[in-house]
Amino acid sequence: MNTFHHISIDDVAMRSADFTVVDIRDPQSFALSHMPNATHLSNDNFAAFLSSTPKKTPIVVVCYHGISSQQAARTIAAQGFSEVYSMDGGFEAWRQHQPVTSE
Repeated sequence: MNTFHHISIDDVAMRSADFTVVDIRDPQSFALSHMPNATHLSNDNFAAFLSSTPKKTPIVVVCYHGISSQQAARTIAAQGFSEVYSMDGGFEAWRQHQPVTSE
């Protein structure tokens, strides 16, 4: 059974090019501000994401505070992805210490 791991914002920042970052916050919050190169992931595009993303792609799941991302990471890992992380502290912790992007 595949599982997810926890990862710190510092580890994500240092290795950001190594990950596909998916943000599961609501669309309005994502549009206002998000991590650089993050993709918004919702129920509407989840199936397309699963079918178009190679299973060996390292995935970092981000939510507001690092709580909801754990369930989403567990769900993604259960779909056969080999390296899935939930970012501790979520976007709010990232925003305090790292650059963000707005659309």
